[in-house]
Amino acid sequence: MKAAVRRAGAVKRIHFTAEDLARTRVAVSLGAAAETFDSVRLLRERTDAPALAPFLRWRAAVGGRLGEQAGPLAALMPGHGPMLDAMSLMGNTADLDEAVENLLAAPRAVLRTELENLRIQPTHRNWARNLADGDREARLQVAAALRTCHAVTMAPYWPRMRSLLTSVRDGYVRAMGEGGTERMLESLDPSLVRWRPPVLEVRHRREADVHLGGRGLVISSAVFSLPQAEVLTCPGDSAQAPVLALPAFGAEPPGAGLWSVDDTVGRPLEELLGRTRAAVLEAVADGCSTTELARRLRVSASSASQHATVLRKVGLILTDRDGKAARHTLTPLGAALLESGIRHS
Repeated sequence: MKAAVRRAGAVKRIHFTAEDLARTRVAVSLGAAAETFDSVRLLRERTDAPALAPFLRWRAAVGGRLGEQAGPLAALMPGHGPMLDAMSLMGNTADLDEAVENLLAAPRAVLRTELENLRIQPTHRNWARNLADGDREARLQVAAALRTCHAVTMAPYWPRMRSLLTSVRDGYVRAMGEGGTERMLESLDPSLVRWRPPVLEVRHRREADVHLGGRGLVISSAVFSLPQAEVLTCPGDSAQAPVLALPAFGAEPPGAGLWSVDDTVGRPLEELLGRTRAAVLEAVADGCSTTELARRLRVSASSASQHATVLRKVGLILTDRDGKAARHTLTPLGAALLESGIRHS
């Protein structure tokens, strides 16, 4: 369950120990499911709200293309009070298929915990009760709505969104590299959070204290976010580090290019690497295992491994071992090449 952070006098205090500082890390994004869910929520916001200014071009392009298909997601978006935490429920994977699989496999107790405090409209309460009770048809309806909304509101813009999110993440990493975790915490937007060692104060709608207790904290950015912070905790796993989600847009609004759709995106990379290996490079941008890579590309694990090996040999990706699993990430050269393919196509 996530709670919106308001610009109010109250704060949520996140208490750090030395171990928490050592375990704090940054992530690229909240994942495809959370961004898609929040994109639908933004479409339902008042059109005259000043905070929606960065999204006007996007709203104009996609606002009329969602109708009843978004119904199951809209039913889970109360006008007031707590909201569904799609990231905790479906993971922060950039692969929507994987997120849907997580939804369909989520334990009933976790789903019930996410739904029990939502102020569902009376017309949707029976359906929401069935969803909370584990009804598979209701889950499939949410999955279908998620896929449809993702295709309209997010997928056409994802390459540029990912570039923005990666840039923000890299800024956090640089600050951490220059002065440690505390320097990074000090660099966060002071209008939303303030570092007062050993406490991170987050503007919130009510007073609260969160003791990390050695779990650390994950800092992540979100594109489809109003100028507020969110503190996300996983109801099914108390040992999992909470996530502090901050808007990807700082004081400067996003350039118009963020909401441009170009059908030729990625083609220069395809000409250079071939279609499959260009897709591998794009899939690895958020970091993934060989199994995840194979799933994203819909190829066999052996084929995914072969393509990753070729890209590793030419210095475009790195492969680290975690036990028997291999995890692939982009090298600086690979990231620059992918970024060039996105911007200059």
